[in-house]
Amino acid sequence: MKKLLAIAVLFGALTVSAQDKKEEPKEGWKKSGNITFLFNQSAFNNWLAGGTNNIAGNLGLNYDFNYLKGDWTWDNKIIASYGLTKLKGQETQKTDDRFEFNSLAGKKAEGYWYYSAFANFKTQMEATYDGAGNQLSHFFSPAYLQFGPGMLWKKHDNLKVNIAPATSKFVFVHDHLTVNGPAFGVEQGETSRYELGAALSSYYKFELMENVTIENILNLYSNYLEDPQNVDIDYTVNVVMKINKYLSANLALQAIYDDNAFEGFQTREVFGLGINYGF
Repeated sequence: MKKLLAIAVLFGALTVSAQDKKEEPKEGWKKSGNITFLFNQSAFNNWLAGGTNNIAGNLGLNYDFNYLKGDWTWDNKIIASYGLTKLKGQETQKTDDRFEFNSLAGKKAEGYWYYSAFANFKTQMEATYDGAGNQLSHFFSPAYLQFGPGMLWKKHDNLKVNIAPATSKFVFVHDHLTVNGPAFGVEQGETSRYELGAALSSYYKFELMENVTIENILNLYSNYLEDPQNVDIDYTVNVVMKINKYLSANLALQAIYDDNAFEGFQTREVFGLGINYGF
């Protein structure tokens, strides 16, 4: 719990000190989204240094639909991505698979503070296999659901921190994944797991320089019922370097720590030329 509070205070200090332009918020719905296709390809012919021909693609969706009315605010975000890579002489492999929905409602308390309630759901869209062909996961397995009341500090849509000290968390898996033992924290023979803990989520998006934007998404969770010192961490950085209306160089970095799923950090990095469609 001390770790969680320390990270919360640190991130809060950083966001409060960040420089941003003041804007008068407009009431009603504000919607924006972006579909991106990242492409990477390497080819070698008589290349003495070695190398394997490969091709990779990643399709992503980032969509926000936020509502403001009087003292009420309601922010929603959908993030989805799917990626494949093909090495010459090998089977096509999945490199990314993610679906996440976030919803955060707030009623103004004072200043930038709101009484809040949030819900977060995330899962994957296709099965995952190990090198021996054993199925490790599939659609909706695992699936994670969190929700709870809290306090929201929100300066504007691109700068906010939500603290929820009484968060319920459910982990769902298919029954065949727990036949021979526990999976993703769910006990053998079970299909779900319940946790109660504290959650912190923060969002900060800013323009580093002209045509370069950086989006930071941080989620922390500490389970009161078991090993509260093992804080779950999910941190994503998205960097978009715009070339023109439809082309950009995109970099995505993600680090996850969840000791129920894997003993150690999971990291992901995707970089490539992006074809963008905004709506």
